[in-house]
Formats: sequence, C-alpha cells, structure tokens
Amino acid sequence: MRESGTGGEPVHEGPGEQDPDGGADQAYLALERELAVFLRRARASSGEMAREVHPDLEPAAYGLLVRLDEAGGRRATELAGYFGVGKATMSRQLRALEELGLIVREPDPADGRASLVRLTEEGRSRFRRVRDARRARYVRKLAGWDRAEVAELARLLHQLNTRAEDRDPAGS
Repeated sequence: MRESGTGGEPVHEGPGEQDPDGGADQAYLALERELAVFLRRARASSGEMAREVHPDLEPAAYGLLVRLDEAGGRRATELAGYFGVGKATMSRQLRALEELGLIVREPDPADGRASLVRLTEEGRSRFRRVRDARRARYVRKLAGWDRAEVAELARLLHQLNTRAEDRDPAGS
C-alpha cells in the first residue's frame, strides 16, 4: 500500500505491481513479512511443544516426531533430505531422541546395512498428546474462520512446502 500523489488516499497495489518508490513487488514483500512473523511464532511454539513432549527435547526435534508419526519408519538420510539438513545434524538430533527413549533404530528389511528410525510407543504416546492439544489450540484460534478457508490455507501451505522440497540448484 502506498499513498497516491493526489489526495493522499492509500492505493493498494495488486500482485505483481511494482512500488514506484522502491521497485520491489509489494505482494512478495508482504509475503516475506507475514512468513517472518509466522515462522518466529512457530519456532517459539515448537519449543513449548517440544518441552511438553519431554523437558530435554530440542525444539527442532519436534518436527522429526511429526514426520515419524506421519510416515512411519524412515532412514536417517531420508529424514535429513526431507528437512534439508546435513547428515551430521540429523544424526545428532536422532541420537538425542534415542537417548530420551522417544525413537528406536531397527534394521531396514530392504537393506540390512541400513536402519530405520521409528517412534517408540512412549514417543508416540507423548507426541500425540501434545499434537492433539496443539490441534485444539488451532481450532480455538481459527474458530471465526470458515472451514473452507482453513482447508485453503492448508492447501496453500502444502503447495509452498512441496515446492520448497523441489529446490532448484540455482537457488531460484
């Protein structure tokens, strides 16, 4: 939004329109701003939820629990690729989860040299209790939204995440 040169009233620029003062696409600037706020809040929330699962759980590890609950047993390299982190980072996070009794490693039936990581019953129980409480908070926060709007937000976030997985080597 900018002020027009005539009456000072705000002018809303549509997607793809350039701000004549800065040259930046206002739609992408707004997206960047809103994502920054969202991500900051999400990091804080993940820290709280991780501590609810286990007081010694790192905030970043909460996402691992989400993935393992959804996808079942996975190789560490597959998890590292999914989250876009290095093997060493993933190994450290998995070791911490294993020490807390939340995951276990088992031989991969498809390749005896590799192992699959899966949630323990204790890990699944703790995670689902916290996840269900989080879901209830979403329901309360979005109570004024139409269910179709919630579904559309989920669809758009899924599309954004899917495209982030398909990273272009050139970084575009």
